[in-house]
Amino acid sequence: MAEELKKGLEGVVVADTRLSKVFGDIGKLIYVGYDIRDLAAHASFEEVVYLLWYGKLPTQPQLNQLQARLHAEAALHPSILQALKGYPTGAHPMAVLRTAVSQIGLNDPDAEDNSQDANYRKALSLTAKIPTIIAAWARIRAGKEPVAPRDDLGLAANFLWMLHGHEASQAEVNALNVYLVLLADHGMNASTFTSRVVTSTEGDMYSAVVAAIGSLKGPKHGGANEAAMRMFREVAEAPSVKEWFESEVKGKGRRIMGMGHRVYKAPDPRAAILKQHAQAICGTSEKCVLLGVAEELEALALADPYFVERSLYANVDYYSAIVLDAIGIETDMMTPMFAMSRIAGWSAHIIEQWNDNRLIRPRGNYVGPVDLAWVPLDERRDD
Repeated sequence: MAEELKKGLEGVVVADTRLSKVFGDIGKLIYVGYDIRDLAAHASFEEVVYLLWYGKLPTQPQLNQLQARLHAEAALHPSILQALKGYPTGAHPMAVLRTAVSQIGLNDPDAEDNSQDANYRKALSLTAKIPTIIAAWARIRAGKEPVAPRDDLGLAANFLWMLHGHEASQAEVNALNVYLVLLADHGMNASTFTSRVVTSTEGDMYSAVVAAIGSLKGPKHGGANEAAMRMFREVAEAPSVKEWFESEVKGKGRRIMGMGHRVYKAPDPRAAILKQHAQAICGTSEKCVLLGVAEELEALALADPYFVERSLYANVDYYSAIVLDAIGIETDMMTPMFAMSRIAGWSAHIIEQWNDNRLIRPRGNYVGPVDLAWVPLDERRDD
């Protein structure tokens, strides 16, 4: 008799964790006990990194020390920069990030050291270097020289400095910081689960993070923000948002990218916060025409019985695409930005998995034939 199949492991609990919890029925997210709304309103990304790694908010000296260590680790080794300059300029940025992280691991003589101290060191190094990789690649593929990180800026401001070569506005820095805070962890999502599966085999942190990046790349996970931005541009080309909605969504059954969530059956709290920051940035920017498109499309969906009956609301990808576009992030660079935030959660989960590790080994429900008779090669027929 076949055992009950849980497609996509839906509803299956795979680990105890103290890192984050999604209350999907009421639209609430907490990190180590703190509501995401409070963290988004008050915390720097570095404070959230500390919270996820050490289980508490840092004191000022502890935060200063973390920031100093991140500054010390942010620069890339010349061999990594040289390799980036040799990558195909048409490569997807997530493939570039995956390869560069793998090379960082290749260059680390202690890559196989899975002690807690070594894993914290590697987590710090990757959290510091991933923003530098993303900014460097954005410039390299555009024919520009990378900009070195500074030691007097927070992580969000430093990234925008390395990306654009000039200091960003405070509104842009605030929006990016909030984005990083909101995306840092989210329960046992696909990429986090992937990182824990690799760790459960006693694989090293670099292998686990590279695997997580591969999982995040897919359009049903991290790549959804790219898909949402491309959809907004398509809608903007239509005669009207309502006509696109009626023709494509109601008429052809097209999915609105960034609407609905596997866990949330109430509004995603992260979406509302990002919408506010999109409005704050876009209020004075002519380039933000797509914010109006997104808001009108959301309103149409929220008034439609199909979306209401299924509790389909804008998720984090919907307005994060608008925010990232507004601060100058190219569409295909949006998923790497997700990784830039989620490395905090991945590394925290990897360390947590090591603390109580057991090989993750689910079973499949075999539905194929049994007891087939062996047929010699010369008697086989292609029927």
